[in-house]
Amino acid sequence: MNRRRFLKTSIATTTATWVTMNPEPVRAAPAPALREVYELETYSLRPGTMSERFDEFYRDVAVVAWNRAGVRPVGVFRPADDAAPPSRAVLLPFPDWPAARSCREKFEADPLVAQAGFSRAPATDPGFIRKESSLLLAFAGLPRIAIPAQTRAGKPRLFELRTYESHSRRANQKKVAMFNEGEIAIFQRTGLQPVFFGEAWSGPQLPKLTYLLVFDDRASRDRNWQQFVADPDWKKMSTTPGYTDAEIVSRITNVFLHPTSYSQI
Repeated sequence: MNRRRFLKTSIATTTATWVTMNPEPVRAAPAPALREVYELETYSLRPGTMSERFDEFYRDVAVVAWNRAGVRPVGVFRPADDAAPPSRAVLLPFPDWPAARSCREKFEADPLVAQAGFSRAPATDPGFIRKESSLLLAFAGLPRIAIPAQTRAGKPRLFELRTYESHSRRANQKKVAMFNEGEIAIFQRTGLQPVFFGEAWSGPQLPKLTYLLVFDDRASRDRNWQQFVADPDWKKMSTTPGYTDAEIVSRITNVFLHPTSYSQI
């Protein structure tokens, strides 16, 4: 047998042996899901016409410009309590960290935004009093926004925005891990519908995490929370040393919100 035929036969034999021993093709491990980056903005407004002007700008200009810049869905919310000071909360989801900058640059350069009277408001009559902003990285357990079924169906909905502050970064990360390792799954099983979970990388009251839940109304909210609190898996997890609120959470705040008529969430 000449050398060329020997090599060809040897390679074929080796390949056949490998296939026999490994009947299933080797597949690369799936890449981890890309975690979105969120900017959560809160605008303080004056009583009177300022809320109407803000809504007009966001409805007719800002949401369109953000969508053209690659940001979708844009959530815009108002306080559920009519007695609360006027304000708006805006949720902007970006595909990743670089997009958080590039999309904003596209938004600000959009002719619609540049030409809007809201963008050129004088100091004597501004579009808003003040804006507060946080940048959040989506949890691995929910790497992308979950658009509510109520939104898709055009039904009324109530949102609950919750923030957990911690006394240290280490404690904050422990609470994030608690959600990723089981708490999110318990939420979903007991009827608590999350829209997003995010760990804050910038903003006030650091270290903290923030998440948004959606309900049909206040009655369903109370009912679902009762189911969650009574869940045996939650009771076990929440009393596990290292996972108790006393060890890793220093303050919890929540705000109830309604979507504006033009919100995409």
